[in-house]
This record gives sequence, structure tokens and C-alpha cells, in this order.
Amino acid sequence: MQIERSAIEKHNQSLFESHRRRFDFIAAAIPGADEILKKLIDFQVAIPSWALGTGGTRFGRFSEGGEPRNLEEKINDIGLLHALNRSSGAISLHIPWDIPSDPAAIKALAAQHGIRFDAMNSNTFQDQPGQALSYKFGSFQHVDKNVRRQAVEHNIEVIRHGVELGSSALTVWLSDGSCFPGQLNFREAFQRTLECLQEVYSALPEHWKVFVEYKAYEPNFYSTTVGDWGQSLLYASKLGPKAFTLVDLGHHLPNANIEQIVSLLLMEGKLGGFHFNDSKYGDDDLTVGSIKPYQLFLIFNELVEGMDARGMNHATDLGWMIDASHNVKDPLEDLLQSVEAIMIGYAQALLVDRAKLREARQANDVTASQETLQDAFRTDLRPLVAEARLRSGGAIAPMRFFRDEQLRKKLIGERGMKTTATGL
Repeated sequence: MQIERSAIEKHNQSLFESHRRRFDFIAAAIPGADEILKKLIDFQVAIPSWALGTGGTRFGRFSEGGEPRNLEEKINDIGLLHALNRSSGAISLHIPWDIPSDPAAIKALAAQHGIRFDAMNSNTFQDQPGQALSYKFGSFQHVDKNVRRQAVEHNIEVIRHGVELGSSALTVWLSDGSCFPGQLNFREAFQRTLECLQEVYSALPEHWKVFVEYKAYEPNFYSTTVGDWGQSLLYASKLGPKAFTLVDLGHHLPNANIEQIVSLLLMEGKLGGFHFNDSKYGDDDLTVGSIKPYQLFLIFNELVEGMDARGMNHATDLGWMIDASHNVKDPLEDLLQSVEAIMIGYAQALLVDRAKLREARQANDVTASQETLQDAFRTDLRPLVAEARLRSGGAIAPMRFFRDEQLRKKLIGERGMKTTATGL
């Protein structure tokens, strides 16, 4: 589905006067508003191909209808999002769910929508139809060298697909681990996994990166072979300068201080990127900012401070991607909400008075330090984010446009009610 530029302009005209009043008010109170706007305009969040369909749990899945049935339709859906918010200019593919039959045509279609290909994702946590050997007891950690070889070859295949599409990174998430004590020799599992990662690392093109993702539990519940950021950092350090840790906000034990983890990984030059989502209990994969918006802001606060300290480009030097499961909401609406929350959290972090915060810290003024952060967090920057969209050619209110134009109903009309996105 293509959104006509004139439809967005008509939408913006109907909201422009109200938006202008709100923006002028907040811009007058914010020092450096134009610089913040520029950074917001440059900032892009990759949409994962698997998030465009309705998610589910082991108990059930309830399709929204009109889901993309192939890679082409997934790209079109991200093009729709990007047309509205101008901040979704990248797609992250999952192989083998999204193997392109014609890479050149897929690359051209993405270019039509202004979309680039972000990190490629491998899959050794599922057995695919016709697969010779099972990953039931792990992939890279498996005691059978033939299973390990199969998993390594799959990751190398994913790199080849990424090269064809213009990607420059591979994300490796392993479900490897154990469910019961005694099932696994921890040291041997680590060593086997490292050897497999080293083979994959040696296959990376010169300009590529590999992101080692970690997770505390699930689907294994006694141990996971890459269970936390320390283990991921250990792998990345042993692999070399092209290997980094990837942080998924839901892949931690309860109450983990993610902002501290981010700060230290940045300090070590080993933070590769993010999977944004939110959670209440575990790896819930909920809409970004829907449960813990203050934590999201605190994470961005450390990101901005740490990246500036290293002279990094906010928009390009880390990988930014959503990883969520939209079980009871329209996937496109959920993604619009998530991108909005990310942009607000980023804008709030840009607003922090760094000099004032540094002064308060040096004076051990705990109250002033807290107030400095909360002043930025409590500032309503939605008009600033909307202005960044407007200046980029997007919609002032993407969700309102989506609903007013009945875009889900139109997608159902094009694709049907009984459709299932690949990989789900």
C-alpha cells in the first residue's frame, strides 16, 4: 500500500495550527531546540521483519488480518510506517523466514521506500522443514560436531544474504542452554560455542560487525550459554574488534540496572546495538515505553553521555532496532507507538543539562542530580518529536492518520482476513 503524499499534507494542514502553538511554546523554553531537532531527524530505528505480524504465546495466536504474506509485503508495511513517522528507515531480516528470491528486486523495492537493510538475524533456535539435524539440545554448544557445523554454515549463509542486500551486521542469538542440573558441562558448552562463533567471525566481510545477543532464560530455564552481558562481553572480547554485545531490554533478570550495563559496555567500546521493547515480568516484548518509560529515558541518558564521550555518531554508530511481539494490538499501531516512545526518550536525554549534572555530581549533591534528570524527563517533548516528523515530510500525528484513513481495513481488503506473516 502506498500512502499518497497529498493525504499526509491534508492531515498535517488540519492539525498544523494546534501543533504550531504547542511547538512554539516548548521550543521557546528549550535551549538548543534546533540542534535537538536535527538529531531527531537523523535518528532511525530499524523495524524487524517478524514484528509486522501478530505475535503470540504458546497458548495461542490471534491474527489481526491483513498481515504481510511475503518479504515484499513486509517491506511495503515498513514503507508505510516510514512514510508516517520518517524514523523507520531500516528493516532487520530474519533468515530463513525472509530469504529473498530476487535480492536485486528486494533491494530496489526497499530503496523506493527509503529503507536500508539493518543487521541480519540467524535462526538456530528452531528446526526448519527438511533440516537434517535438530537443535533440540542446542546449536553452537551441541555435543555433536555435525550439528555445530550445520549451525555455523547457516550463519555464514545469512552473511551471504546480507551482503547481497547491503547489510553490514549479523546478530546471533542462541537459545542454547540447559533445563536441568547435570544436563550440561558449562565450560565445554562455552568452549564449543566460542569455537563456532570464531568460525562465523572469520567469515565476516571486512566492514561487517557481529552482535552477540544474550538472554537470562527461556527457552532453557536452568542455564543459557550466553546468559548475560558479561558472558556476551567475554565472547565479543575473545572474538575481536568486529564483535560487540547486543542489549535486548527484556533479556535480563528482574530489576537489572540496564543503564549501568549500557554505560560500561560503551566505556569498553563493546556496545553494538539495541533491541527495544518493554516488560513487566520477564521477556514480555511489550510496546516500548509502555511499562517503564523512566527506565527508557535513563538508558538513553547513559547512551547520549557515553556516545558523546567517545565522539560517536548517535544515528549510525550503534544499531537501533525494535524487537516486540504484538499479541493483542495491531502490529503497525504498536510499532508506531514504539518508535514514538524511542524518539521521546532520546529527545529527553538530549535535553539533560550535562554541565549542571556534572556540577551536582562533583558536589555530591544527590538531590540536584536527581532533579536535573527529572526536569528533562518531565518535559513534554511530543511537540518537538512531531516537528521533526513534519520537517522530514511525515505526519504530525501518525497514529491518528493510521486510524482516520482506516489503513488496517485497507490492508485486509488487499490481503484478506486469514493471512499469516512468515516466521510466525
